[in-house]
Amino acid sequence: MANGGADAGNGGGEGTRRSVLVTGGAGFIGTHTALQLLEKGYDVTAVDNFHNSVPEALERVRHIVGPALSTRLHFILGDLTIKEDLEKVFAAKRYDAVIHFAGLKAVGESVAHPEMYNRNNIVGTVNLYDAMKEHGCNKLVFSSSATVYGQPEKVPCVEDSALKALNPYGRTKLYLEEMLRDYQHANPEGRTILLRYFNPIGAHESGEIGEDPRGIPNNLLPYIQQVAVGRLPVLNVYGHDYRTRDGTAVRDYIHVVDLASGHIAALEKLFATPDIGCVAYNLGTGRGTTVLEMVHAFEKAYGKKIPIKMCPRRPGDSEEVYASTEKAERELGWRAQYGVEEMCRDQWKWAAKNPYGYRGSADKKD
Repeated sequence: MANGGADAGNGGGEGTRRSVLVTGGAGFIGTHTALQLLEKGYDVTAVDNFHNSVPEALERVRHIVGPALSTRLHFILGDLTIKEDLEKVFAAKRYDAVIHFAGLKAVGESVAHPEMYNRNNIVGTVNLYDAMKEHGCNKLVFSSSATVYGQPEKVPCVEDSALKALNPYGRTKLYLEEMLRDYQHANPEGRTILLRYFNPIGAHESGEIGEDPRGIPNNLLPYIQQVAVGRLPVLNVYGHDYRTRDGTAVRDYIHVVDLASGHIAALEKLFATPDIGCVAYNLGTGRGTTVLEMVHAFEKAYGKKIPIKMCPRRPGDSEEVYASTEKAERELGWRAQYGVEEMCRDQWKWAAKNPYGYRGSADKKD
């Protein structure tokens, strides 16, 4: 975990406590990061339009941290593609830094609706940066993705590997990385960290907050989870003839709690390093796990077998992708603490307590 100090956000008292804006703060990674920020002593303002999230998620965060810390969590309903909404957000208070999660992230949906991804991810980020500049906020942690590596020529992926996104979602992240580098070059006072996530899974140990996708999940663990609770009949495994140890694709899965701690480490790096410029870090475990290995790990936590159906490969899927995490370990003082068994244990705890996510029952629409 990051070892930057438990009270980094406090800054020496109530009047000087640092304030962080978290866009997409009601989402899966946003809630876990907001929770850790509060525990570290920061004031947190979450902004979200609830396109892929619900108000209940932030209420659960308040419940976990308790009455004293929950007073430091503020919420503003807003859409980053609407400039007037951002004016409302930045008029509310002064922010010392921004952690930017807000955006769309489903690869298949991006192929079907690239214009929606360009509008939400690119226009939203341009508007956010304009508002930050206008209001004198120059520290940004940006939610990027391992999709910027495309089909890597070699693994593990290192931060200076060739970048080539294979789908519209990945191209929005790649474009935004380049855009933020250009902005940094034009505004040397700015400080930006680009965090390239691998595959976030798991949930908070309380089982109170976790991933709650609408409709059929795009990612492996939420899909397995929905089969386990009876919402879906079978897990489709796409590709079983890859050149891997069991024929299924290899990915780097990271516990969402580790991912959130990576954001705290990045934030503390921004505050501590005036000349950091714009720099990218991988956030993963540095270990690859096959799809079938992940299924078996979940079965161990769940206590039952998961019915699976072997299906052909999907176009655009990579055979093997996992991270080199040496740069984050060396420069951020951060490394992942949780293994696959803990990820599955916490994912199942969330699923068992919330089989229909935050909506509570099968009667409520996805």
